[in-house]
Amino acid sequence: MEAARVNGPARVTIREVAEVAGVSIATVSRVLNGRGDVAPETREAVSRVIREHGYTANRSARSLSAGRTGLVGVLVPLVYPVYFSSILSGAAEALHEHDLRLLLSPTDFEHEREVTLLDRLMHGLTDGALIVLPRESSEELAQLLHEGYRFVVVDPLEPLDERIPSVSAAHTSGADQAMKHLLGLGHRRIAAVTGPNGWVATEDRRRGYHAALAAAGILPDPELVLEADFEIAGGRRAADTLLDLAEPPTAIFAFNDNLAIGAIQAARSRGLRVPYDLSVVGFDDIEHATIVTPTLTTVRQPLAEMGRTAVSLLMRLLEGQRFETLRVELATRLVVRESTAPPRDL
Repeated sequence: MEAARVNGPARVTIREVAEVAGVSIATVSRVLNGRGDVAPETREAVSRVIREHGYTANRSARSLSAGRTGLVGVLVPLVYPVYFSSILSGAAEALHEHDLRLLLSPTDFEHEREVTLLDRLMHGLTDGALIVLPRESSEELAQLLHEGYRFVVVDPLEPLDERIPSVSAAHTSGADQAMKHLLGLGHRRIAAVTGPNGWVATEDRRRGYHAALAAAGILPDPELVLEADFEIAGGRRAADTLLDLAEPPTAIFAFNDNLAIGAIQAARSRGLRVPYDLSVVGFDDIEHATIVTPTLTTVRQPLAEMGRTAVSLLMRLLEGQRFETLRVELATRLVVRESTAPPRDL
């Protein structure tokens, strides 16, 4: 860094200050902004590096010299549900560390609204975008790439062209973990309440469900697999249908936590006890999983990490870096709580 200053007028960056001080970019930013959540010794170390190397925060000059706006668009269906807010929090934190700002654009799951917002974002408003659960087709997204706009899809809704960069969770292995847990407890009649057919998450989790049954030598029973809409009411309706069967399941693997909570409600309304009469497993590990009674056994998706990873991938795209794959799949992990137990007849 010193050599750069001696040999020319190159500006010292916030990343270089962080490296010399031995702290994160976020910590340097907190010091610059006068935040109180920094230890005194750390604040002094960062301030010393800033004084010695002459760093000044000039975002507008840096953005103009690089031909950048300093803004990244984030298109998300909804802001409030914990699933989306967790992804947003990770993305916002990572953008802050890169000295960038987030331009939030809720789409309300509307295709035309998403198309309109993306058109505005790509024409001078932002440097790039993160698109969560896009309603646009793979062909529409590929056209954006062709026009030179840089973006990363987070949790693809439908299968994507291999040229489209994306970050998702390992749905299939997560489903496999959930099923092996239930099978290990002794369950053999295990129902699945899926999400909408054709969605990437649904089909990947369905593959894990069927693969685990096959590995255990159990033939799938079509009447034990019901489609729902990823909402609590949908889980309740599906569970009611399953529990009305002449031979109801002893366990339900719900493809998200909302569906699992709905299944627990349906069981309770019939006087069934979870997990003694029915075991239930969810997927996502949103905050509600620890609030519901009994607490929910579920597969944890690294939602905040998905947001952070998407920002990292987008930064590499904006900087023109080459990398081996445009598809990043983050590991999932089963979290065992109170909603699962061996079936009653064991």
